[in-house]
Amino acid sequence: MGIFRRVILPVAWLVVFAVIAVALVKIAFIDGLKPSDSGPAPLAQVDIPVVPATRATVTNTVEIKGTVQSDAAEAIRSTSAGKVIKVFVEQGATVARGDALFQVKAERAVTSAQPSKDGMSSAPKPVYDYFDILAPTGGTLQSLTTLIDQQVSVGESVGKIDPGTYTVAGSVTAAQQYRLLGKPGPAEIALVGGPAPFQCTEVTLKNNASDDGGSTSGGLSSTGGGAGMGVGGAVAIPGGGGGQSQDGGSTPTGTLSCAIPAGHEVFAGLGATMTVSAGVASDVVTVPLTSVKGSVKDGIVWIAGAGGSGAAPEERTVQLGLNDGNVVEVTSGLTEGEQVLEFVPGAPAAPNPMMGPGQGTYIPAG
Repeated sequence: MGIFRRVILPVAWLVVFAVIAVALVKIAFIDGLKPSDSGPAPLAQVDIPVVPATRATVTNTVEIKGTVQSDAAEAIRSTSAGKVIKVFVEQGATVARGDALFQVKAERAVTSAQPSKDGMSSAPKPVYDYFDILAPTGGTLQSLTTLIDQQVSVGESVGKIDPGTYTVAGSVTAAQQYRLLGKPGPAEIALVGGPAPFQCTEVTLKNNASDDGGSTSGGLSSTGGGAGMGVGGAVAIPGGGGGQSQDGGSTPTGTLSCAIPAGHEVFAGLGATMTVSAGVASDVVTVPLTSVKGSVKDGIVWIAGAGGSGAAPEERTVQLGLNDGNVVEVTSGLTEGEQVLEFVPGAPAAPNPMMGPGQGTYIPAG
């Protein structure tokens, strides 16, 4: 028993410690230096989102922020030449269209001599005509500069009439102008802090590059206020891809205005929102605006899996109709149920909520 404790047990412990030391040396200096097997790196899987063409009702409604403005005073111009002999109204008076403002006396030219009692001819007596100058519009007589015995000429400006009417006007962007190329109905006007919204029928669209507002047709300038394209369809942003706002982010290119009907209490400087409807398309084939690249009437979509599983998307030209800022009507070139890319190739897709900031998925071009 004493030999076991003094000899055998210490030797056994030494053997155990030696085995442990050898194993640690092997792990640290031999196995750690061996090249590890490198497998293929995992490939990133790009999930291309697709959406089906579906039937829906598209209401093309555009909201425009505007301001109430006083209509400009109209000039009073003399329609006859002569000497002022009467003034019928005073400054500040209320007049109606066609009311007489002042009267002029004009001498008529006489060429034949008048015979006298003794048979001798004498110089012709002057003959005068009298003309009333009428108010060109109704309102308040803002100014009238004519004086008795003053000589006036045809077309001379002699005063102004304030019509006392108002117009609400607001800037529109290029995208909004394209959406308003159809013939919209009346605008609904909502005044900031004012009464309930009301209808306004005299809607006019003027392009900033045009010197005149154009003539109204169906409540809107027939040429789009100088846009030069009298088409009835609204479209995605011209020349651009999807994924962009249709109504914001661009420089104003025109002005939409509407004369406020009589009977509504307003004042200059009051803010307002104009809601204009440019048509409704019921039960039509639609796709998201983000799926379309194009301009007026024509657009391009990409059909997913058209050549079988794994095939590249097929580019297809379609015709566009109305849009509501989110979806667009496809009048031809696409049937209900066909799968299209949700985003135009090359455009950023919507960010994945499972990813971190700045890690949105991009659709490959082509």
